[in-house]
Amino acid sequence: MYNNKLKAIVLPVVIALAIVLGMGINSLLDHKEVPVNMGQRMIGSKLDYILNMINYSYVDSVDIHKIEEDAIPQILNDLDPHTVYIPAKDMQRVNEEMVGNFGGVGVQFYKYLDTVTVVKVVPGGPSEAAGLQDGDRIVKVNDSIVAGRNMNTDKIMSLMRGEIGTDVQLTIVRRGEKQPLIKNITRGSIPIKSVDVAYMFDDTTGFIKVKTFGMNTYDEFMASLAKLEGLGMKRLIVDLRENEGGILPIAIRMINEFLPEGKLILYTQGKASPRMDYNSNGKGKYQQLPLTVLIDEASASASEIFAGAIQDNDRGNIVGRRSFGKGLVQEQRLLPDNSALRLTVARYYVPSGRSIQKPYDEGKEKYYTDIYQRLLHGEFSQKDSIHFDEKLKYQTVGGRTVYGGGGIMPDLFVPGDTVGFSRYLVEVNRKNQYLYDFTFDFMDRHRQETKNIKDYKQLLKYLDRFDLVNEMADYAAAKGLKRDEKGIRDSYDVLNSLIKAFIGRHVLDDDGFYPILYQNDVTIKKAIEAQGTGVQAD
Repeated sequence: MYNNKLKAIVLPVVIALAIVLGMGINSLLDHKEVPVNMGQRMIGSKLDYILNMINYSYVDSVDIHKIEEDAIPQILNDLDPHTVYIPAKDMQRVNEEMVGNFGGVGVQFYKYLDTVTVVKVVPGGPSEAAGLQDGDRIVKVNDSIVAGRNMNTDKIMSLMRGEIGTDVQLTIVRRGEKQPLIKNITRGSIPIKSVDVAYMFDDTTGFIKVKTFGMNTYDEFMASLAKLEGLGMKRLIVDLRENEGGILPIAIRMINEFLPEGKLILYTQGKASPRMDYNSNGKGKYQQLPLTVLIDEASASASEIFAGAIQDNDRGNIVGRRSFGKGLVQEQRLLPDNSALRLTVARYYVPSGRSIQKPYDEGKEKYYTDIYQRLLHGEFSQKDSIHFDEKLKYQTVGGRTVYGGGGIMPDLFVPGDTVGFSRYLVEVNRKNQYLYDFTFDFMDRHRQETKNIKDYKQLLKYLDRFDLVNEMADYAAAKGLKRDEKGIRDSYDVLNSLIKAFIGRHVLDDDGFYPILYQNDVTIKKAIEAQGTGVQAD
């Protein structure tokens, strides 16, 4: 009871000093020298004084660190939605995502029937060197039993990950072996892919799906372009759908590959950050390659910079649906306890001069539910339902009208594909994962037959002999989901594609998943129809 009372007393006091910490915290930041005036010192001292007084004089024992940790997000709550505090315990994960690697054993696993099963051993990784195989069941990590314990995936990952060069012992069960096997593995550097897939969609169209903009993305992207060039690529589609952004300089380097010298890519400007222009240097290798960029409502930040720079320079087509609308730049500043403040320091403006940041003055809840509101208003299905502020009208290099204030509007709008939708389709994809469990079970039963398959075309030929949709429906029925014959008929083609794509992921990773999933992708097909050296606006 007294803890609740304490929180009720302390938090308002600390929150009332929101500007205090917001102004004073910079003096604590690593790698950033920030001037501190007398007023900031006094405010900072007041906050320290209050916390120290609570710590030493309050009637009951309290966890002052927890009070600070709970208060900081509240302090930041009145700022923009993208200024956030990152606790020290989360910093390793956050840094791994940006740096593009982590210390681990090098396996992809899936928890099936409460057993950790190796889906894919990472080629060249520590587990391959130790002799692990696809299909092995991991029952223990060091002294921790991970089978039959209903242990969540994050916990299992935390047991297997660790500092590079440290050792971990895995106990595995392998089909055909009577006794469990012990594998001692030295953790190594495991790459995190930021380019999901790169392949030839047809004889002349190269396709690259970029998941995020991390430290390794430029190198992955250039390697993908070189591979596709060797396969006969004459035009390119860059898929940034569901790409939430990442590191700004990486996106700039990638955009530079497609622009002639002296073209503005973007500029940034903030209260304490003078305007800085970023221009192409003319050294890009793919300045003449016909280009299309795919975006949707989940494309944000660096993805929008990429799309906006291509659109405003009239360099290629933007196809899909209106992007998220994040036009703010953050700097991540390290604090003394290894936590961090990701602070918005500037806005970015694409070449036409527009900011694509959507409004956030009505609170974070409305800001993040904006996507849901777009859905309700019919924006995903009808371009006419999208309304831009006429006062935020801008011109591209070629004189076309574009708008600021709410994301990047594509040159060619493609509505969301609802063909084949049914309640049954929703049910098999719910948290019980009937569909995904079935595909894993199928692959596990046919592991020997699929282990020598080299590409998705070979896999599709192999899978054509099975009635996968009805097999999946029988599997789900045995697990408790009643067969819905009408739903199965209505969603047959979609289900068939999803099942084959998931099996493709189990067998060939993303090189098997996306080429199968995207065979009949409406947005890609529209992009190819419209693709050329000029912009084809609808």
